[in-house]
Amino acid sequence: QVQLVESGGGLVQAGGSLRLACAASENIFDFNYMGWYRQPPGNQRELVATINVGGITNYGDSVKGRFTISRDGTTNTIYLQMSSLKSMDTAVYYCQARRLRSEWWGQGTLVTVSS
Repeated sequence: QVQLVESGGGLVQAGGSLRLACAASENIFDFNYMGWYRQPPGNQRELVATINVGGITNYGDSVKGRFTISRDGTTNTIYLQMSSLKSMDTAVYYCQARRLRSEWWGQGTLVTVSS
């Protein structure tokens, strides 16, 4: 069973930065995609950023230019560097991994941006 464990969430002021980490229990290059999604209060889960096995990245429109997804194969960890944070970025952030038709989710980490 694949396990994904997120960390790094917390309270940050608007304009600040935060880095999230997602540690996988398996080799991250065995997944077709890994990524970050978020669920703001009262809203549906939405795409933040993904990275495929080849290293190609994709970002949600609302975070382009502010967030960066990266990975470290030596520790089987992906990261989400978040900068210029806004109150609208307040959400529970989830890590996802996909392999063929299977997908796995982490438990989520809360990011709160105060204005």
